[in-house]
Parts: sequence; C-alpha cells; structure tokens
Amino acid sequence: MAIVSKLLIAALVLWAVLLPDKASSVLSSASSSLLNIFNAYYIYVVTLFLVFCIVVAIVPAIGKLKLGNKNERPEFSNFSWFSMMFGAGMGIGLMVFSTAEPIWHFGENPEIINGNVAPHTFEAVQSAFRYAFLHYGLHPWGIYVVTGLSLAYFAHRYHLPLTIRSTLTPLLGKHLNGYVGHLLDITAIIATLLGIAVTIGYGISQLVTGFNEITSFEWMMSSKTEIGAAPAATKTALLLALFLVMLLSIVSAATGLGRGIKVLSNINLSLSCLLLLCFSIFGPLLFLLELYGRAIVDYLFSLPVISVEVFELGTAAGDWQEHGTILYWAWWIAFAPFVGLFLARISKGRTIREFVMGAMLAPAAMCFVWIILLGGTAIYLELSGLAAEGIIHAPVSARLFETLNVLFSDGPFYGFVQLVSTLTVILILTFLITSADSGILVLNTIMTGGENHVDLKHKIIWGLILSAVISALLITGSGSLDALQKAMIMGALPFSMVMIFMCLALIKDLIRHINAADTS
Repeated sequence: MAIVSKLLIAALVLWAVLLPDKASSVLSSASSSLLNIFNAYYIYVVTLFLVFCIVVAIVPAIGKLKLGNKNERPEFSNFSWFSMMFGAGMGIGLMVFSTAEPIWHFGENPEIINGNVAPHTFEAVQSAFRYAFLHYGLHPWGIYVVTGLSLAYFAHRYHLPLTIRSTLTPLLGKHLNGYVGHLLDITAIIATLLGIAVTIGYGISQLVTGFNEITSFEWMMSSKTEIGAAPAATKTALLLALFLVMLLSIVSAATGLGRGIKVLSNINLSLSCLLLLCFSIFGPLLFLLELYGRAIVDYLFSLPVISVEVFELGTAAGDWQEHGTILYWAWWIAFAPFVGLFLARISKGRTIREFVMGAMLAPAAMCFVWIILLGGTAIYLELSGLAAEGIIHAPVSARLFETLNVLFSDGPFYGFVQLVSTLTVILILTFLITSADSGILVLNTIMTGGENHVDLKHKIIWGLILSAVISALLITGSGSLDALQKAMIMGALPFSMVMIFMCLALIKDLIRHINAADTS
C-alpha cells in the first residue's frame, strides 16, 4: 500500500506541477461533467447521511451502545475531545470562510437570483445566512459522523484495524484482506493527503496575508499585479510560512496524540473563544444577537426544503448550486476519510448517541456562532456604509482582516486592530498546524493497519512528503492547486458510494445486535 500510494501521489503531483494548465483543464472538464451528471445525487445522498445520523442517535437501543468495551471510559475530556474534533474538521476553513461565505451569499444566492430580494440589502441578510449555515452546519458534520461512527464502531467494539476496509466487514468479510481492502485504504490515503495538501496550500496564503497585515514587510506581497488585481503573496513568503507550519506540525505529531495534538487543539479552542469575544465586545452586539436568533430559526424551518432543493442545470440558480452547495458536498465527502478516521481515533469509550451529538450538533453550533459574529459584523459594516464595499471586493483570504481594519478604523479602540490581527494570525497558524499534524497521524494510522503507536521516523517521513507536495504546488502557482482540488473532488464520488455501503454495513450489524439482545 505504501509503494502504490506514493507512486500514485507522485504521478498526480508531478502532472499538476509540470503541466498545471493541462492538468487543470483536463481535471476541470472531468469534474464539471461529473458534477453536472451527479448534481441531484450529491444533494440527496448528503441529506441521507444526515437523516441516518439522526436516526441512530435517537433510537434508544442503538444510541446507548458504547464505542468500546462495556465499562470503558473516554480517553479525553469533553473539552479536549471537542477541541480536536473542531480543529481537524473545520478550524482553518472557518478562519477564511466565516467572513467570506456570508459576504458571497449577501450578493448571490437563490433568493437573489430568483428576484425575491435585492443583493447587498437588509432584505438579503436572512437568505445569506440560511445558505451559509447550510454549507457549514449539520450536513458537513453529518458526512464526517457517518465515516467516523462506522470506523469507531467496528474498530472499538470488534477490535478491528482502524482502517476504511474494516467498516465493510459485515458485507464483504474475508474479501477485505485482499485487493479490495487494499484499494479502499489506498483511496483513503490519497484523498487524505490531497485534501490536507490543498487545504493547507490555500490556508498558507491567508497566513501570509495576516503576517503582512501586522508587519507590513513589503517582500511578503508582490507589487507587480494586473490593473485592478489584489496583491498576491510572494513565493518566498509562502515557502517560509509553509516551512514554519510543517516544522511545528511534525514536532506536534512526533509528541503523540495525547500531548502535542491535544495541547494545540486546546489552545485553538481557547484562542477561538477569545477572538469571538473580541467581536462580541467591539462588534454590533445587538444586531448580532438579533441576527443569530432570526438566522437559526430560519435555517431550521428551511432545512427540510433546502436539503433536497435541486435547481435546473444551465440556469443561474443551477450554476450557483454547482459552484456552491454541490462543490461543498463533494469537498466534505473527499475530506471525510481524514476527519472521520481522526474522530474515530479520539472517540473510544463514547456512546453512539454521545458521538453523534458531540461530533455533529456541537461543532455545527460552534460554526454558527463563528459565522454570525465574524460574517454578521462584516455585513453590518457594509450595510451601515462604513466599509464602502471594501470587504465585498477584498480577496477571499483578506476579508477577515479587512473587516478588522474597518471595525477598528476610528474611535477610542483604533489601536486594538494590531492586537486582534495578531491574535487572528496566531489562530490561523495553530489551526494550520493542527490540520497538518492530524493528517500525519491519520496517514500513519491507515498505513500501519490501524496501529495507534507509530515509529517516529514514519511520522517524519509522511510529514516531509506532505511538505514536499505542498511546496511543489506553491512554487508552481495556483494552477496546480486548482488541478489537485479538482482531483480531490472527483474522488468524492466513489467514496460517497463507499459511505453508502458503510451505512448498510452498520445497519446490518446493529440489527443483528438488537435481535441478539431481544433473544437473550
């Protein structure tokens, strides 16, 4: 598995690096064709995963089952458990998109496209957060929970290896010891490495933007840009930032899950709370509180409809859905092997109900708070005219910092912008480290057949491989990153089908368990 995985990764990365335009063109065409054909499939299958999670949690005979031995206690405290889940599953994404996502939907969403409300107006606010919550709420965490619960159930209850192949044991049995099982795990390895590489590749850009905000070092951002284009991070700055992130990630992974990763995750959540507190104190608190109440109610009431809403291809709404909801669902599914395996690894001793509630409802609620406080503040500044569309027209990676600049642009708290920007940069850095060291842990877990204790040299080797892949992508520019993003999204389609079989396998074993309990 190690040889095949590394050869396939090397071939794909070399193609993306040496021929980025060609690779991006071919993969873009292929991924667009798949998304066009399977657009309704993605909508319905992700909703199916969400319903599945809710059902297994509320059925008493299933929800009380423990992921482990009967008297086994959880390995981590609730705070550390939640910190690690949140950091691995959504942390760095929220640093970018908690501001960018609502701003995007503030100007474009199905309600605006259909002419029901005007863009960038107060009337557009409600639908903006409805779809921001859809993309970062219960559905993505439901995807992660399906994978994580299947892995945790068979690994911790039946002491099977913590690998993707173990989740299909009730369906395929001994056949998983051969090529079928190898293929499943190789797919998970490639998806994990590409998912982490692409995510960190884009996250590094925001980190450099943040460093530039607090230091104003001219060499970090290029000065020669096209007319109307925003300055971009220089390759030197990108590589130095990547070196810092990966060095600390390898050190963190080397110290183990119970030390480095747990400590960093706890720091992440603590700093997150501090950043959210800053927005609560200095932001438009009354506006945000009212917005939170209205947005949550609107999301919950709209959820049954927007969960199965499919727009006609070729229309403006269909294009929005293809580049929005369907793209997100494909991205989360592609990320599921990594996040799901990590969730399973840290959840031994929890009940199924506790796992679903803790790994779906709690992180989704935290995402809502992030989006309301950061995104709501940005929209308020635009509605009030203070931002003068500066946030709307800022690059995606710079919208959070532009929001801070406008928020503290004048008044008695002007000097706080440097302090809060520094806090934000530190948080971006720690989230990137957490994503990378979690990825190194997951890659080694799959490669060693589910072993929890891996030699230091293997952690270093996979850390260096991940560093080399991201470095190559950053050196050759955004074209190769886009190419690998397309490849990752294409891999979501077969893995979504694997997830369907995961659900069937879990249902089969749960029914067997319930029947056995009734008989006894």
